[in-house]
Amino acid sequence: MAEIKDPENTILIELKDGTVTIELLPDVAPKHAERMKELARSGAYDNVCFHRVIDGFMAQTGCPRGTGTGGSQYDNLKAEFNAAPHVRGTCSMARASHPDTANSQFFICFDDARFLDKQYTVWGEVISGMENVDQFKRGEPVRDPDKIIKATLG
Repeated sequence: MAEIKDPENTILIELKDGTVTIELLPDVAPKHAERMKELARSGAYDNVCFHRVIDGFMAQTGCPRGTGTGGSQYDNLKAEFNAAPHVRGTCSMARASHPDTANSQFFICFDDARFLDKQYTVWGEVISGMENVDQFKRGEPVRDPDKIIKATLG
C-alpha cells in the first residue's frame, strides 16, 4: 500500500478484492476534491455499484440508482478542467453533455484516455489498489456489478 501523505485528502474505497487508495488533487480541482470528501464522509458511495465498466477504458460509479442516471442531493459542479492527464489510475468526474453537470458520478481510467483531457475534471489519482479495479466485471450495464463496500477519508 502506498504511503498516505495527507489523510484529509485521501479516499479509501473498500472493495471485495481489497482497498483502492485515491489521492485527491485539491490544487487542480478544489471544488471537486471537496465534493468527493463530502460524499465519502456522508456514506453516499457505500454499497454503490460500478455500473459501467469498459475494458481498456474506465470503470464508472457514483450513481445512487446504479444506472448512471442519478446524482447526489447536492447541486451540480462547475467544470474545473485542468492539465492533469487521463492515464491509468486517473480519477475524473463523469458528466452529461454540458460541462457543468458533474455531481457524484466518477470514473477510474484503466489505461490512457488522453482524448478526455481538458474535457472532464480530473480530481484524483489511484496511488494503490489499482489491481483491485482491474478485477471488476465488465459491461454497459454490468451484470451483477462490483460495489463499493465503503468509502472513507484516509
